[in-house]
Amino acid sequence: MVVNPTAENIDLSLAALFAGWAMADEVQRRLTADGFGELRFNDGLVIQHVLSGPLSITMLAERMNVTQQAASKAVVDLERRGLLTREPSLVDARVKLLRLTEYGEAAVDAARRHRAALDRELASEFGADRVAETRLLLAQLLTRFNVGDSIRRRTIRPPI
Repeated sequence: MVVNPTAENIDLSLAALFAGWAMADEVQRRLTADGFGELRFNDGLVIQHVLSGPLSITMLAERMNVTQQAASKAVVDLERRGLLTREPSLVDARVKLLRLTEYGEAAVDAARRHRAALDRELASEFGADRVAETRLLLAQLLTRFNVGDSIRRRTIRPPI
């Protein structure tokens, strides 16, 4: 028997997780409609670091807390799909710096627009005050579980 989720029959942690997944899926659907269908949610784990400015694969690996091999593999995939490019450093020609391509920047802009539009739609449907209260509660939960620094450093990752 399938039961619709209600406040009484779903744990808060699962409700937050599944709501986040559902919202991410909706943003992905909209990105696909805009011509960004090859984007994947996990691409953001790399892109978020490149957004702050050009960096080397070594620095990317350090920020992501992964091996250089894992970072390189992700970068090659993003390059192949036209989201990232490597350019020589002006300081050290031996070092290649990762940058978003115009297409990568357009994808980031589109994702931001769609998330903002979804926020407005939810505020219209459920009430701006309720959405703001939910956002506040979720932010407080993130603080409660000490992930604020990880979010600021962009090092938060899904649990293993």
